[in-house]
Amino acid sequence: MSKKKVVLAYSGGLDTACILKILTQRGYEVIAYIADVGQEEDFEDVAERALQTGATKAYVEDLKEEFVTDFIFPAIAGNAIYENRYLLGTALARPVIAKRHVEIALKERAGAVSHGATGKGNDQVRFELAFAALAPGLEVIAPWKEREFLDRFQGRGDLLAFAREHEIPVEATAEKPYSSDENLMHRSYEAGMLEDPDASPPADMFRLTRSLEEASDHPTQLAIHFKDAIPVQVENLDDGRSFSDPVELFGYLNEEGRKHGIGRVDMVENRFVGIKSRGIYETPGGTILHHALRDLEGVAMDREVLRLRDMLSPRFAEVIYNGFWFSPEMDFIQAAFRQSERLIDGRVRVNLYKGNVVPVGRESSTLLYDKELSSMDVAGGYDQQDASGFIRITALRLRAHKLILNQAEEDE
Repeated sequence: MSKKKVVLAYSGGLDTACILKILTQRGYEVIAYIADVGQEEDFEDVAERALQTGATKAYVEDLKEEFVTDFIFPAIAGNAIYENRYLLGTALARPVIAKRHVEIALKERAGAVSHGATGKGNDQVRFELAFAALAPGLEVIAPWKEREFLDRFQGRGDLLAFAREHEIPVEATAEKPYSSDENLMHRSYEAGMLEDPDASPPADMFRLTRSLEEASDHPTQLAIHFKDAIPVQVENLDDGRSFSDPVELFGYLNEEGRKHGIGRVDMVENRFVGIKSRGIYETPGGTILHHALRDLEGVAMDREVLRLRDMLSPRFAEVIYNGFWFSPEMDFIQAAFRQSERLIDGRVRVNLYKGNVVPVGRESSTLLYDKELSSMDVAGGYDQQDASGFIRITALRLRAHKLILNQAEEDE
């Protein structure tokens, strides 16, 4: 009788290494799945360690282009910012990882998928909602929500002892004062010493951005070109370099943002599971694109369309954060947003300097801005006398409200 197959999302860290071994002890044939979403890893080494621990296969999947084009760019186009501050780097990576996880499971005819996310965090929700939406017939094995596993492993020390006992090759030897997660969009930091919301993060913690003190003293001038609200080219106006491949374009923005200390956020957010959590994020390239695109929308997006889009944007961010990328509400929002993003074409010039992204000029082939109409020196087809009637009509309700207040005061 053949063993039951399970595809495990494997990072090579202590948790998933131990979970892999435990699944083999339970009699599963384990296939390791390693997702490359832009983190700095020796993926060949991670795959080799998975095989040494007992996996029968190890998939290393390069998801960077899909991550950028199908998740990062649409999120920025839709002005997705969770609780007004967080550009959703971790939340955006989870659906692309889960999508490929399911595809491998179906290809391998596996009956189950497994992950190492804890029962307190958002990632368990994001992964498992994606599994339910994409392949509801798959069993989900989540050890950090199993009583037997929780009783056996009370903490990191128990996991390290288990790894030593079974000669599991892991890099972890001692606990860091915080945990971190990295992908092409950002790097996040949480837990450990950072659980004290008043504790300042150590200066040497940050990996993607320089501090403002160490940031370049010379601004960088960029021109960012958009087509239907999607970035298609970045030019460095100082040295003439240009990038149009999505991954290279975004990677270059990360490099330039790093030099200028752009994209650091330190916040306490509300997890979907109901827990407040402190998170610190570095999102250099995403922050640059966010500011540039919002500036272009000022000259190229209709006022009422912009207003409606921005009413939906907080909900869009919640849908992403809470793990509902593959859902009817996401289909609805994205369909509406694609309509709003049509003809948001043009170029925005920005200066990067000491943590700031400063738009200094914009042009568009779909310009709604009329220089003569807005001019204080030229009539431009606008009759200023018309404003009197406009104000009288607009003020009708204000006059009526004041009359009611006056009457109420007299009656008292």
